[in-house]
Amino acid sequence: MLKIILIAAAVIIAAFVIIAAMQPSGFRVTRSARIAAPAASVFPHINDLHKWKAWSPWAKLDAAAKESFEGPPAGTGAVMRWAGNNNVGEGSMTITESRAYELIRFRLEFLKPFAATNTAEFIFQPEGDDTVVTWSMSGQNNFIAKAIGLFINCDKMVGGQFEQGLAQMKAVVEAPTGG
Repeated sequence: MLKIILIAAAVIIAAFVIIAAMQPSGFRVTRSARIAAPAASVFPHINDLHKWKAWSPWAKLDAAAKESFEGPPAGTGAVMRWAGNNNVGEGSMTITESRAYELIRFRLEFLKPFAATNTAEFIFQPEGDDTVVTWSMSGQNNFIAKAIGLFINCDKMVGGQFEQGLAQMKAVVEAPTGG
């Protein structure tokens, strides 16, 4: 009987490893929101990393998280490092490309809870007097990420955080004080 249980366990583990290994190597999460303001009013809230605390969905998850900044105050080369609880983790983001009112691209380096390096970007598309802001993140899945993806819908989880952040950014920019 023990032999049958061990063989069954080995088959289940092998099947899990094979299924996990067959998951996509790359991922991309994308969400968009329409903001009732020109790109010139929205852009500074992303391009200046000091302004993220006002709208970032992660700022609310750990009010005691530590942040530090390096490089220029905004634009290409600006860096923000953070360290917080398990909901926020630890890592850094660096603006690698900043084209006024069009695009901001970041290199995201996560140290905790899992090490990963991803790319995030914000694209600004004018639509009349409004701006459609598209926030995306892409990267490569290692085996552990592929295995976790079998149980957790990362697009839904991260996408939900992006939706929350875009809604908070919309509220900040559209506020009567002029954002």
